[in-house]
Amino acid sequence: MRTEKVDIVLLDGGMGQELRKRSRQPASPLWSAQVMLDEPHLVTDAHRDFIQAGARVIKLNNYTATPLRLARDGDPATFEPLHAAALDAAHQAREASANAQDVRIAGCLPPLVASYHPDSVPDDATCLRDYRRLVAQQADGVDLFLCETMSLIREARAATTAAVESRHPVWVAFTVDDRDGARLRSGESLTEAAREVVALGAERILVNCSVPEAVTAAMQALAELDVPFGGYANGFTSVDALQPGGTVDTLASRADLDSEAYAEQALAWVEQGATLVGGCCEVGPAHIAALAKCLTERGYRLVAS
Repeated sequence: MRTEKVDIVLLDGGMGQELRKRSRQPASPLWSAQVMLDEPHLVTDAHRDFIQAGARVIKLNNYTATPLRLARDGDPATFEPLHAAALDAAHQAREASANAQDVRIAGCLPPLVASYHPDSVPDDATCLRDYRRLVAQQADGVDLFLCETMSLIREARAATTAAVESRHPVWVAFTVDDRDGARLRSGESLTEAAREVVALGAERILVNCSVPEAVTAAMQALAELDVPFGGYANGFTSVDALQPGGTVDTLASRADLDSEAYAEQALAWVEQGATLVGGCCEVGPAHIAALAKCLTERGYRLVAS
């Protein structure tokens, strides 16, 4: 258990689910991107609320705005406008905050087709092509890249390769089996996956969009690596019902994971050596505020890098 106090990078929470709670529109396969089209002010407001809660890194709201998802569920012509709007919303929120100089914007390289489904990952050439498109669209407006919810090693390899080419810092977050935090949802070893992307140039490794208990188990594996690590969990009871092209209203949130309970889970990761923590789906500004309070009361300093 960690005894010395170190700096902690506090990330924001789950933008997609936060927007679903704030939006008046019905659930859409495009999820957070649809809100960007219909109610862009909600995105800026949510970013702002996460910053006010204590987040020092906010993630760009482009998670579902990939070329393949837009071709399936929307209009491919909206690719550039969606990214421009996402960048604008993040910058507006940061500039409006009292501590703008202490907040970094993370570009997002998400699963290209669907979360949690390694069998939906395209071939390697398509992955690299589309991740390069995403990087090119975001690079001038972000401070770092976060390859997140990676469920398969070769998916993470392509995203990392494209991100490293930007010369920005690159962080990679893997989603793990909710029953075995030492393995990706593909069944591959988390430790092996982490080593592969570190060899490509990733600077920090995280686990995200898995239940908190799986993230706790994953911290044990990541602690064996000589790189900074951390995690940000979701608050779903299960993600099994969400299929490619489906809508998030098929999922249920846990009743036992209020802001204080989530903060205690994340504090346990810090005590295991994590230096980056935050939240994913169903983790809102109140959770991040409780986590920020919990960390600062225990003597940790919240930083952006």
